[in-house]
Amino acid sequence: MLIGKVIGSVVSTRKSEKLIGNKFMVIELAEKMSGGGNQMIAIDNIGAGIGEFVLVATGSAARIGCDMENAPIDAAIVGIIDDGSRWMQ
Repeated sequence: MLIGKVIGSVVSTRKSEKLIGNKFMVIELAEKMSGGGNQMIAIDNIGAGIGEFVLVATGSAARIGCDMENAPIDAAIVGIIDDGSRWMQ
């Protein structure tokens, strides 16, 4: 599991049928977690907003965590952190 900050969203009008109705967010990963402050796109089923710190599950845990075992998902927001600012330094 990774910690990051939501910095934007992605709009996709054409996508896999299994992803229709889902929101995608751009996550800036904590440098301590990623080794370089990388960014990723994660599906958001919990309603995280821009500027919030989040927990991101990756791989099969992402699909299971959002009850979409058969969808092409590699990263999912599974929690909103009350205060993650210390991780983003």
